[in-house]
Amino acid sequence: MRRALWPLIATIALAIVLAVGVFPTRTWLEQREAIQTERERIAVLDRENTRLAARVAELQTDGEIERLAREQYNLVKPGEEAYAILPGPNEVQPPPSSGFPTPAPSSDGWWDGLKSRLGEIF
Repeated sequence: MRRALWPLIATIALAIVLAVGVFPTRTWLEQREAIQTERERIAVLDRENTRLAARVAELQTDGEIERLAREQYNLVKPGEEAYAILPGPNEVQPPPSSGFPTPAPSSDGWWDGLKSRLGEIF
């Protein structure tokens, strides 16, 4: 009977040591890592806030307001003249990209173009 009692006591003691020592230590280490991750995130956000505050201060200056008005809205001061320079007749502007393929120009009639497209699909 005494021999059966010692393994039981050792098992209970091991369970108590694990419950008191190992599991809280693992949780503590995980929390420490989470805290470090959040501190890094806060540092990134602080840098971003500083950058944005500088941009706000810059946007409130007369020079920046004038630059943006001229650049984005093509505004001019009273007495100035604005000119729009258009491309010449030989300068081909690329079409805006919509993400869809543009069909190649064809000299065939619309019926032949439709047949060739249907032939590509089927």
